This record gives sequence, structure tokens and C-alpha cells, in this order.
Amino acid sequence: MAIAAEPPTRVVRRLMTSEEFLAWLQPGVFADLIGGEIIMHSPVNLQHARLLNFLDRLLGAYIEHEDLGELHREAVAVRLSVRETFLPDLAFFTKPQVARLTPTHAPFAPAFVLEALSPGTAHHDTGRKFAAYEAHGVQEYWIVDPENLDHHFYRREGDLLAEFAVGAEQIDSTSIHGFWVKRAWLSPTKLPAVSDCLAEILATRKAGRRGRGS
Repeated sequence: MAIAAEPPTRVVRRLMTSEEFLAWLQPGVFADLIGGEIIMHSPVNLQHARLLNFLDRLLGAYIEHEDLGELHREAVAVRLSVRETFLPDLAFFTKPQVARLTPTHAPFAPAFVLEALSPGTAHHDTGRKFAAYEAHGVQEYWIVDPENLDHHFYRREGDLLAEFAVGAEQIDSTSIHGFWVKRAWLSPTKLPAVSDCLAEILATRKAGRRGRGS
């Protein structure tokens, strides 16, 4: 007599909430909660580290000089929804936003997010994380590609993050007032000095202020 085979046991993966993820997260652990699943960040190579270091230092120096708010690097968890909490590579919070930060995380979207692509996690930055940033109010999203130099820049237009500065030599930020970068600065094999770039940006700010005052 034939014996009916037992159906395979279905493994049901339990999704984590943002509150559970924040309780689990420890200093020095770099991960995102995407759709309730923990996604660990990939180890970065030198190309990735150099470009991110350059942008961190340049943005941070400009934001401090202009007293615009705070820039945080992969250390502040950003809770976007009940099952989405990310640690962006760089996140800029305006001064009003800084006043609303909690001691453990940001319970809202930053004004500006920058993610540097890594081979193992690039599909998240350009896919599910992009959609979450778009849905939850990020005003500007820069995706830089240290390997292929295929950089893309997005700003909010209504409910969507729309690409801008396609092929442009200069990328003007729409959420960090007065800040811009040259595309030529974004190659990790030939990075310029941060001090020189900052001086050039500030010189255009000073010239602009003189022009408005005349």
C-alpha cells in the first residue's frame, strides 16, 4: 500500500519591528532593517572608504561653517516605519530636525541622504531603500558609485524623488543651502583636497552674498 508523503514543513520567517531592531542594534554593528529583515552592511573597500571620507569631511565642514544642522555618518539609526530602520552612509538633519532627535535614533527621515554603493548591497540602495526614502519624506538622495563613477542625484518633486543634474559638471544641492560639488571631485582615485574644495564653495557663497547686497 502506498503511503502518502508528508508535505514539507514550511519555515515561516518572523519579521522584526523597528523597535525590536533598535533594541538589538549595538554600537559598531552596521545593518539596516528592510521590510522587517536585518540586512548587514557589506565590508567596504578602499575606493568606497576614500570617497565617503572625502564627502563626509567636505559636507561636515560646510554644514558647520554655515551653521545649518548636523551631519551623521552610519551611526544614527533612522526609523522610517514599523519595519524599516536604516543607517545611512551620510544623513543631514536641519537645525529644526536636530531638536527633534531622540537619544537613540532619528524617528523621522533626514532632509538629505547619501549612500555609497557596495557590490553586495547596491540593489537595496537603488531599490527598496530608495522607495522607502521616497515614501517617507527624504528631500534629496545622492547615490555615489565609487567603482564605476556612475553617480545619480535625486530631489523631491511632489511625492517622488526625481533625478537631476544628469551629466552636469556641477551638482547643486537643493536641501543643503549653497552647497555644491563638481562631478570631477567624485573619483576616489584622484580626490582633491577637502580644504581647497571648501574654499571654492565658500568663495561662491561670498560672491553671491555680495551680489545680493549690491
